[in-house]
Amino acid sequence: MKIHIKYMVSNRCKLAVKEALRGLGLHFIVVDLGEVEIMENISIEQREELKSALHSSGLELMDDKRAVLIEKIKNAIIEMVHHANENEIVKTNFSDYLSKKLNHDYTYLANLFSEVQGTSIEQFIISHKIERVKELIIYDELSITEIAWKMNYSSVAHLSNQFKKMTGLSPLHFKQLKNKRRSPIEEIGNND
Repeated sequence: MKIHIKYMVSNRCKLAVKEALRGLGLHFIVVDLGEVEIMENISIEQREELKSALHSSGLELMDDKRAVLIEKIKNAIIEMVHHANENEIVKTNFSDYLSKKLNHDYTYLANLFSEVQGTSIEQFIISHKIERVKELIIYDELSITEIAWKMNYSSVAHLSNQFKKMTGLSPLHFKQLKNKRRSPIEEIGNND
């Protein structure tokens, strides 16, 4: 049986879900971002207990098919921007990636996302890419040129323009700010 979970965006979230499932005596086959496959069918009472256990970790069970698809879109973007290796980011067009991964036409996904989220998929991707760029700048292991290449920007100027538009700062000025705080992944691009 598959269960869909909202706000599940990191390995820490996966651990919280595994704990909640174990606490209810449920056996999982796969725990992935936003989606869990368990061996058993769960009763209404177990579902309510799971809902409560997840809620205490800041997670939510989802039933609405549109909400499930929106979460899948978000998780696919987060996985691609924050967790993929360099070769995957460089070689992949996001619209093709989302269409293939979610088995839906990109136009349908984009329209649904915009309607429900009040922002475009493109803007959501840009928000996450800029947050990842901030992370890479803070790590101080790569030059801005290397970061631009790693994050699949056509040039340093393109990265710099997008970065300044989103943060109000140039990447180099951002690098000079020691105490600039990053946003948690769960809060990026959400209007809730």
